[in-house]
Amino acid sequence: MRFLIQRVKGASVEVEHAEIGRIGQGLLVFVGVGQGDDEAVADAMIRKLLSLRIFEDENGKTNLSIRDVGGELLIVSQFTLYADCSHGNRPGFTLAGAPDVAERLYEYVIAGCAREIATVRHGEFGADMQVQLINDGPFTILLDSAEVVRK
Repeated sequence: MRFLIQRVKGASVEVEHAEIGRIGQGLLVFVGVGQGDDEAVADAMIRKLLSLRIFEDENGKTNLSIRDVGGELLIVSQFTLYADCSHGNRPGFTLAGAPDVAERLYEYVIAGCAREIATVRHGEFGADMQVQLINDGPFTILLDSAEVVRK
């Protein structure tokens, strides 16, 4: 599982010209599900995401988590986080999880985050989405379960 995390001042997602999610200060999280991912992997990734100290404290140091600042989450599915660009110029996506498993785990991540964060918005799995954001920093981190979860 891969999370591409962007600290934002605000973000929104639209489907068919209709806004379906908007947040203020917080994290925009693109979620990619890979082959072999399961709920245990998702749980570890959620714990790491919600514990990351990537917000500034009163001294300007990145010491605070999203919980600490009362931030909001916008979660968007993105299978292209598993793009394989090692052969030729057209990315392959064979490393991405099967759509039915990916959708189930995407919904699982949303529910897991919503148990701990007051405001969790999300995109629509499999939809053509337009995402707008104001990156704060910019501050972008890639979490990969291959590094987060020691198997």
